[in-house]
Amino acid sequence: MVKVKVKEKQNKVFICTGTGCVLSGSEKVKSAFKEEFKKRKISEIDIVQTGCHGFCQQGPIVVIQPEGVFYPTVSAENVSRIVEEHLIGGEVVEDLLYEDSRTGKKISLYKDINFYQKQNRIVLRNCGQINPEEIDDYIESGGYKALEKVLNKMSPEEVVEEVKASGLRGRGGAGFPTGLKWSFAQKAPGAVKYVICNADEGDPGAFMDRSVLEGDPHSVLEGMMIAAYAIGASEGYIYVRAEYPLAVKRLKIAVEHAKKKGFLGKNILGSSFDFEIKMKEGAGAFVCGEETALMASIEGKRGMPRIRPPFPAQSGLWGKPTNINNVETLANIAWIITNGADKFAAIGTEKSKGTKIFAVTGKVKNGGLVEVPMGTTLRKVIFDICGGIKDDKKFKAVQIGGPSGGCLPTEFLDTPIDYESLTQTGAIVGSGGMVVMDESSCVVDLAKYFLTFTQKESCGKCVPCRVGTKRMLEMLERMTKGESDEKELVLLEELARDVKVASLCGLGQTAPNPILTMLEYFQEEFEEHVKEGRCRAGVCSELIAYVIKENVCRGCGVCKKHCPMGAITGEKKQPHEIDVTKCVKCGICMQHCPFDAIYIAK
Repeated sequence: MVKVKVKEKQNKVFICTGTGCVLSGSEKVKSAFKEEFKKRKISEIDIVQTGCHGFCQQGPIVVIQPEGVFYPTVSAENVSRIVEEHLIGGEVVEDLLYEDSRTGKKISLYKDINFYQKQNRIVLRNCGQINPEEIDDYIESGGYKALEKVLNKMSPEEVVEEVKASGLRGRGGAGFPTGLKWSFAQKAPGAVKYVICNADEGDPGAFMDRSVLEGDPHSVLEGMMIAAYAIGASEGYIYVRAEYPLAVKRLKIAVEHAKKKGFLGKNILGSSFDFEIKMKEGAGAFVCGEETALMASIEGKRGMPRIRPPFPAQSGLWGKPTNINNVETLANIAWIITNGADKFAAIGTEKSKGTKIFAVTGKVKNGGLVEVPMGTTLRKVIFDICGGIKDDKKFKAVQIGGPSGGCLPTEFLDTPIDYESLTQTGAIVGSGGMVVMDESSCVVDLAKYFLTFTQKESCGKCVPCRVGTKRMLEMLERMTKGESDEKELVLLEELARDVKVASLCGLGQTAPNPILTMLEYFQEEFEEHVKEGRCRAGVCSELIAYVIKENVCRGCGVCKKHCPMGAITGEKKQPHEIDVTKCVKCGICMQHCPFDAIYIAK
């Protein structure tokens, strides 16, 4: 076990204050440490608030540095013991340490935890390691060295060539080569050009960009500055959704600090380069993640996409050449400039270079942010890094790429995660959302869930998306209620393919992806809903019934007492019955039965 001693101004208590940990109570933990230090008159140990550590399932997270001792799910009540036993006594608090879900062993050091060990953190390099509200922390970690390098030693053309050589592709979903994109804007005529950071992350279950903005905002600003220098822009915008209040707050602080340090404004670092950054808070429209809709929103118009060409590099914001990259793409830039394109290109696959962050959620033991080299298999992410399926249930599928992605079954677990390999399966890398499903998940219900989202978020400009997604959703709703037929199942697939081809922008073009992959890989489950009126997962309430086992029921009356509809009858100490005409299938009876006498008939 690790021995620690208090060393003046060396020991630090790092407390995660990313959104997930804040919601779990990390602010109370931080306050408890301050109170404990005040009570014990401890001044030689710093308390540092950090951004997201990525291991969201274990929040609130506290890490004691420099040893790197990791305490998960810390409560305010645990603080006095950590201070007394660890910081003063020099012994880790063993019962508060992280327990490996596979081996059951306690692990003390951050670096020894499997979740972190198997990652390659480039974008997330500073998240959880620095105070995002202190620019000096970023500078001490090597921040703004890349900007200094390009301003002093590189021409704009050399910067573009370096990014090209790295093989970095856009991490927002399309995967277009970043350096090539920059070259278009660089070569576009015009004295006025713009750089935009697309921070309008809107996929259900995705929180990659939010966590980077909360944990390391200066890496994004530095990437924007380098992009601006490369293309010849003097003004930039960060388009961030207002639903991310902590990210917005920390971005504003970062911009202000960068101005005071001379990294923004006129004659940056004594050069002739000028650059200013403005922020635009979006109202949360998913379609504004599309480049042209995003620019329309910045201009004060309704966020709706337009036909391309012209592309933003030729005619973008206010008709001027514009370069748009998302948060994760820009957060890679400083690392590439500092460490070299060759080092970045050595990571990943032949056509998909570098690393990619995934937000892993759903029926998985250790959900959170995972950054791995491109080409890493789905199996390694889900079963190795994230520990496998929750409650050791059977893996069923993974929805990758968010509502625009595809649903892949067990036979694709060894598929490398890269742009080409996933496209061949019918899925996409997308922005990095990864929803894991087990045997208790219903693919028809999940298809309905994602289509409900994309249909609601459709801007309505083009008929295929506006009407087509609505009709597909209606079909799926009927299937989950047992009101559909085989003809409609055929029509669903036909309509999905038509919407994919005919829609104006990426929202409509990719909205059918979950349906098409689910129909391809889970055809039998759709047919069960349509032909047999059966949901094998027991999720679609209209297709199931709750039944009491006569030989198990003790007649205790607990289920009868909790039924909100009065659907359960029976004498005391005699088997009870459920009236299916009154039952609303809420499942409360099954939750409260002390003898497991109630089951779902599928």
